[in-house]
Parts: sequence; structure tokens; C-alpha cells
Amino acid sequence: MKLIRTQDAVGHVLCHDITQIIPGVTKDAVFRKGHIVQPEDIPVLLSVGKEHIYIWENNENMLHENDAAEILRTLCEGAHMHATAPKEGKIELIADEDGLLLVDVERLRAVNALGEMMIATRASGFPVKKGDKLCGTRVIPLVIEKEKMEQARRAAGDTPLLQLIPFHPRSFGVVTTGSEVAKGLIKDAFTPVIEQKLAEYDCKMVAHTVCGDDPDEITAAITKMADDGVQMIFCTGGMSVDPDDRTPLAIRNAGAQVVSYGAPVLPGAMFLVSYLPDGRPVCGLPGCVMYAKRTIFDLVLPRLLADVMVTADWLAGLGHGGLCMNCEVCHFPNCGFGKGV
Repeated sequence: MKLIRTQDAVGHVLCHDITQIIPGVTKDAVFRKGHIVQPEDIPVLLSVGKEHIYIWENNENMLHENDAAEILRTLCEGAHMHATAPKEGKIELIADEDGLLLVDVERLRAVNALGEMMIATRASGFPVKKGDKLCGTRVIPLVIEKEKMEQARRAAGDTPLLQLIPFHPRSFGVVTTGSEVAKGLIKDAFTPVIEQKLAEYDCKMVAHTVCGDDPDEITAAITKMADDGVQMIFCTGGMSVDPDDRTPLAIRNAGAQVVSYGAPVLPGAMFLVSYLPDGRPVCGLPGCVMYAKRTIFDLVLPRLLADVMVTADWLAGLGHGGLCMNCEVCHFPNCGFGKGV
């Protein structure tokens, strides 16, 4: 730090907050630590009694916090997002579209492990809305070595740490299985739940077929929807291990390649995800999707709508954080469900 006359401070960086006190009105910082003094600031500084101020001495090997935050911003920013102006050394990224946020957690950890800098993001793999805050970046000290920021660049690599993949509204069909529904013994309560969840993403149901427990009948319904160009197909019922539950067999017989039958998530253990040869998803939904507030379906659906392949490896990783606590008041996605690290 260096003490200089206030009149000589233009272009220098303040080392501390400058507080203005107006009795009965305000007591707040009129300039924050890290502020670069401008010519118009001099009268204000003098008016609060600052004839001399402490500034950081210039050092060609150091970067101001705003410049360093800008480097961190470049490491994070992908398509479909924009940055805020630096404020007190912090820059944030904001979503330009509704979509699925993906964060490279390992590379993010590598940057944060360097110390003296931080990038804080939303949880990866969850939907965001246009205007949502995605991350914030800043360095901890007021100034930081240029070489330290070069280390951050090397740790982050050549691609952005954040991706925002826009959602694409899709048509979908529902194949309702179960003799009890087909015979009218019980009302189909499952399909309205699916319609409601998909409506959140502007998707519309264009086909609905009620079948019994005959796997050939279920396969025929799936095949017809696929031939008619339905973009996503969801089968309800028949997903447990009871002898009459034939939906997994029917999905396989329709030519879909099963990624996984079962997921380490509760509710949702009996979930099945598969893809037709052209990449359209066919999912078998367990009964919990009908009555539980949030399930495996809520974790998978954003990926389906962003064209991000659901893999067996990704599903296996859901085990850590995959236990829904069934809270009386549901705050998903602002909770731990699906957020294993």
C-alpha cells in the first residue's frame, strides 16, 4: 500500500472502503475497496474528509480483481449465456434461454483448488430458466499474480466449464398398460401426471393408447407411435417384477436398445430408459411417478429434452444424492435430491 494525496489518486486502486456518514440518513461505503479512482471521484473523496488515501502500488506482475474475474469469466462462459459487469471484483453469468445446465465438475474443482480464486455455480444437470444466475466468479485478494491466473487457464482447459443446452419442446405419446385400466376397473391417474410434467416444458401429448398386460399389444402400441413420428414415448405400469408386468419385454421387442432397467434413485428404482435406433427415447415409468412429488423422472426428463444421452454411467452416479426425503413441503430442485458430488 502507498499513501498519496487524493488529487493524485486518479487511475489508482483503493485499498479500503471509503465510508460516507450523513447523520440520520446513511452510513455506507461511497467507494468500495478495489475501486479505480476516476477524475469525477476526487471532489467526492475530498467531501468526506479524505485529503490522503491508501492505494495499491502498480505492479506489472499483478492483476486487479476485476481483470482477474474477467479471466475466470472467460473460463466459464459457454453459449446461450451472458456476463454481468464487474462489481466489487465479481462477475456473474446469466442464462439467455431455458435449458439444461451442465458443469464440468472436475475441471471446476481443479480451478478452485488453486486458491485465491473462486467459481461458484448452480448444480450441474438441472434445468434453468432464462434470466437465472448460473455462476459467480471472483478472486479473493484485491490483486493477484498474473501467473496464478495462467495456472487457472491451464487447469480449466480449452472448453468452457459451463454449458447451457436449450430445451426443445417435443411431442410425446403415452402407452398405458394394465388390465385393470383396460377393463375400466380403475381410472387412469398416471397420464394426467405425465401431461402436467411435460407441460412445464411446452411439450404436448399427441398419442395415447390403453393396453392390457399382453406384451405383444404393448409392443404394437409403441411401434405405431414410433411409425407415426411421436418424438418421445412413455409406458406406464407393468414395470415391477410381478409375473404380469411385461412392459420391459414389450419395449425391447419394439426394437429399442435398453440403456438401463433400474436406477439407484428412490423413488424410481424400477425406471427403464431406452432408445429407438434413430435416437428417440422410450421410457418405462414406475408407479411412483404417478403419486410421488419428485422421482427419477424429474432428473431424467431435462436430459431428454436437451438431447443429452442418458447413459448407464450417469444413472449409476445418481446413487449419491438419489434419495428423496419426501419433505412435507417440496422445494425441488432447491434441495439435495439428485445433487450428489
